[in-house]
Amino acid sequence: MNNAELQALKERYVAAGAASPNEQFAARATNAEVWDADGKRMIDFAGGIGVLNVGHRHPKVVAAVKEQLDLLMHTCQTVMPYEGYVRVAQKLSEISPVRGHGKVMLANSGAEALENAVKIARAATGRTNIICFDGGYHGRTFMTMAMNGKVKPYQGDFGPMPGTVFRAPYPVAYHGVSEEEALRGLRMTLRTDSAPESTAAIFIEPVLGEGGFYAASPKFLKAIREICDEHGILMVVDEVQSGFGRTGKMFAIEHSGVEPDMMTMAKSMADGMPISAVVGTDKLMDSSGPNSLGGTYTGSPVSCAAVLAVMDIFESEDILGKANRLGDKLAKRFAKWQEQFAFVDNSRNLGAMAAFELVEDKTSRKPRADLAAAITTKAKENGLILLACGMHANSIRFLMPVTIEDEILEEGLDIIEKILTELPDRKSVV
Repeated sequence: MNNAELQALKERYVAAGAASPNEQFAARATNAEVWDADGKRMIDFAGGIGVLNVGHRHPKVVAAVKEQLDLLMHTCQTVMPYEGYVRVAQKLSEISPVRGHGKVMLANSGAEALENAVKIARAATGRTNIICFDGGYHGRTFMTMAMNGKVKPYQGDFGPMPGTVFRAPYPVAYHGVSEEEALRGLRMTLRTDSAPESTAAIFIEPVLGEGGFYAASPKFLKAIREICDEHGILMVVDEVQSGFGRTGKMFAIEHSGVEPDMMTMAKSMADGMPISAVVGTDKLMDSSGPNSLGGTYTGSPVSCAAVLAVMDIFESEDILGKANRLGDKLAKRFAKWQEQFAFVDNSRNLGAMAAFELVEDKTSRKPRADLAAAITTKAKENGLILLACGMHANSIRFLMPVTIEDEILEEGLDIIEKILTELPDRKSVV
């Protein structure tokens, strides 16, 4: 079927809230390239929103999944466990920088991991409240919608959110929030909204994902750790988007040297297969009763096989080194654009987790979401998948596979540069 035929079916049968606005339908993909149902080639700078750090259909992952399909597809690990779940738990325990000996539970999605992290934090502390940050994104379930530091498009149509979720500022100096102000805001939240003795955990993305690709400094993360220790509050780090090599380390929190009590992870841990995890210190992870965590499909044998293959790829193909080298290439090109174009500013990257902003000018820093939208639209027309993000929807984010070939990377960056050069009246783009 072609794009038009599939679009007609989508409009008839797929719920509007779940349907993509994109009228191209993916048919096949390899590494950083996707071909749609009409045969049009696209360069992928989105990576399934950070899911494909080792590329579309990495041969080792494909082989591992095929091998597992010939052996076992499902039992439900709470009914009859299997080797893959245990081996994945062992690997994640060994690589995750939590305090002490780590234990693991597996789920299906980032939101599920966050939901279970809340459950574990409450069970471990006997407290109810949690604190999150402005601009954070944690998922689309009810609890994670309440945790999100951004209302639209996630909460607007669904009525009251769960209570006992409180908010603190995230430090983004470019937009007027210093680290000192953010910490003062957090301490105020602990005084006015969520008393320390009622607060189970503080949840933070070490690099905001949907919120704009802003990295919290090691100093700020260490301060969060100290506040948590002072009050017996758990520090939970959401690495769903920033984890598995995107920042040049396996996890972004490693740049700070801070050891959290728990971590959540998903996306690139299985190269597109659905799986997520909560990793925490053993005492915390053992705090709830038997059969209180998990679900029918959590830690699928097939997804576990994909995780183990991804782990092998990281070791054998220097994925962390590739992420850092990719980040350097992006930073160099961004610096050129920032110097060349008055409306490009605040370029930034931590490894290959990179972004820049579209603004009215570098003095006012007024966000230009319309420019970001125009660029992503024009990119699609020119064969490039590109995403915007941020509280002001004016940041262009880069999540191409870390394994992208140099020539394809340059081809994609050249497309963006041409678009920036040819933008029409930049004062009135809609």
